[in-house]
Amino acid sequence: MTDERREFFRIDDAIQVSYTVIQAADLPASIDDRLQDDRFSVMTRMQAISQHLSAPLHRIEQRDPDVADYLKALDEKINLLGQSFLAEESELLGQPSRSVNLSAGGLAMDIADPLELGDLVEIKLLLLPSYTGVLAYGEVVGVDASQDGDAGYPHHVRINFSLIRNSDQDALIRHIMRRQGEMLRQRREQQELT
Repeated sequence: MTDERREFFRIDDAIQVSYTVIQAADLPASIDDRLQDDRFSVMTRMQAISQHLSAPLHRIEQRDPDVADYLKALDEKINLLGQSFLAEESELLGQPSRSVNLSAGGLAMDIADPLELGDLVEIKLLLLPSYTGVLAYGEVVGVDASQDGDAGYPHHVRINFSLIRNSDQDALIRHIMRRQGEMLRQRREQQELT
């Protein structure tokens, strides 16, 4: 996993995140087994379907722009329903965003309670503004003192994802690429102002 993790871009971001330490016996054999009835990942599944339909939608747009506009509006309605569905289910929506260093292969963040090297964790990430819920399992690969000096979060932890669905990893990659694009635009606009 270490070589694979290095293949992914990393960004500093603010997301909603929660984690739970688990025992090796509680690690599911398959992430799909854990997510079979999980409402948390509904937006991720909907985005995967939208991604799959993007090429046919583009062809429809070429032939009949009005039909394509109508289909896009329907997709937006469905996304709004999915977001409200997630809002009812997710304990993360009430929590403040946390600063993390995020990639499709893992994350690093400051936490309140210490974790040990090798601890296994179940991690829930809520990516905004898309309301994408990502569930992953990971292993703690690094624990240090926080550099920020925040008394509430004195421990800096690095976690590699060891079990994550491909669609969730793709959603993380799309989120990271979108955020990188936003940061580059903001930097360019600031440079133009000076």
